[in-house]
Amino acid sequence: MKPPSPAEPVSQLRHVPIHDNGEPMVDFTKECPDLLLDRPRFNYRRETLVRASVATMLFKANEATPKGYRLAIVEGWRPPLIQRRMYASIHAWFKERNPDWNDRHLTRVVNQYTAPMDRRVPPPHTTGGAVDVFLVNDRGEPFDMHSPFEPTDSKAFNHFASGLDPEVQKHRQILREAMASSELTNYPSEYWHWSYGDQGWAYRGGHPAALYGSFEPPGWTPAPQDDAEEPLIFLLAQKGTVENDE
Repeated sequence: MKPPSPAEPVSQLRHVPIHDNGEPMVDFTKECPDLLLDRPRFNYRRETLVRASVATMLFKANEATPKGYRLAIVEGWRPPLIQRRMYASIHAWFKERNPDWNDRHLTRVVNQYTAPMDRRVPPPHTTGGAVDVFLVNDRGEPFDMHSPFEPTDSKAFNHFASGLDPEVQKHRQILREAMASSELTNYPSEYWHWSYGDQGWAYRGGHPAALYGSFEPPGWTPAPQDDAEEPLIFLLAQKGTVENDE
């Protein structure tokens, strides 16, 4: 049996069955008030929802961070509408910077960093089982997680990317140890992306099935400004503290 690919291709994830256990989603800012919200990366209303078990795991992981460190969450659950727009945005970003890539190669690379909407392979964030998480200090100031690379340089996305500054390696190890204290597992192509219960979690952990499929909370409606189809706009990195609320 082949070991799992760190790229977790859709072609392999689709063989992982989904047995959604119906677990509800909760607001992680209420369940885990010590967590901070990191700055938004795109121009849409973020939700602060994850599956109930994931919220418990985030609380445990935050408690496991050393003194002077805290977890800052970029996002948990992401609506399918937003997922489609984000995929279009990332696709356009890579295509603009790599005009010589053919469509097949472009799609393969884009799929490593954001998932297309697929009935059999729902994107991790649409299940409520995935979170994007970074480290900040007690004042909410972000630690360096990428130098000497730029934050958007894909060469630094892998947790164990070569050429990272020693201080960055230290910060990533602190993040990894805190998150690994729970049952959340890391998607190797993105050091900040952790999940439980989705197909990626099942695939990388050798579990027989995923526990969560794509999910939309009863009664949820998108923000009026988000109810569109065009690609999202990436927000440039900003220095300073993260947000305590939205």
